[in-house]
Amino acid sequence: MIDQTNNELINGTRRTSFLLGLTSGVAGTSVLALVGLFVLLFAGQVQGIKSPTGAAANNVNTVVNTNQGGGEVVAPAADLPAITSDDHVKGPENAKVTLIAYSDFECPYCLNHKATVDQVVENYGDDVRVVFRHFPLSFHPEAEKAAEASECAAEQGKFWEMHDKIFAANEAGTMSVNKWKEEAKKLGLNTTKFNDCLDSGKYASNISDEAASGSAAGVEGTPATFVNGELVSGALPYDQFKQIIDSKL
Repeated sequence: MIDQTNNELINGTRRTSFLLGLTSGVAGTSVLALVGLFVLLFAGQVQGIKSPTGAAANNVNTVVNTNQGGGEVVAPAADLPAITSDDHVKGPENAKVTLIAYSDFECPYCLNHKATVDQVVENYGDDVRVVFRHFPLSFHPEAEKAAEASECAAEQGKFWEMHDKIFAANEAGTMSVNKWKEEAKKLGLNTTKFNDCLDSGKYASNISDEAASGSAAGVEGTPATFVNGELVSGALPYDQFKQIIDSKL
């Protein structure tokens, strides 16, 4: 299952889906019109659909839509942002499979997905690289500050440790700003620096930008995981993720 985002985040995705639907339907009416639309699509002139460029082209998500004639209409969707030094990464850069997970710390399905990803990392070792990105949902009241807490911990080299503490609090039903401050102390962080960071909302805009770029790449809810650029929505069981990963090896 997958949590759904608010309308503001998904408007761009809906526009893209609408345009791809037009591409599908036009096959039954006019070959000439279809050819014309292909020209527009691949020229990157249709609103909401961009051709991949630069480093992000290596991580592009592709939307495949089967038309009425039995063929496939394939159009490049919005770019999935390339992995940078600002990302939180676990695993080697030369891993055969990269999982870019957009997640909400308060989402119950993301909690389940974390267990699946942990199992993937344990079983595949250096063949897999995991990237965590933020996608806090507006109807989860603790999600935003939890995301900020993880970034404030990252300033002191403890992102993944705080990541695990936050998901443990999700499971225990103890998520709160005071909880993150307690965990920061337990992790040995400079609590004055951490608390000032968290209280000031220092990383709020960064988190918002990350969620917006995820939405532009096709994320509509959490968890959403790009496996070598292919979007997998929802908290699938480990066996299903294994099949997807094995197909990439």
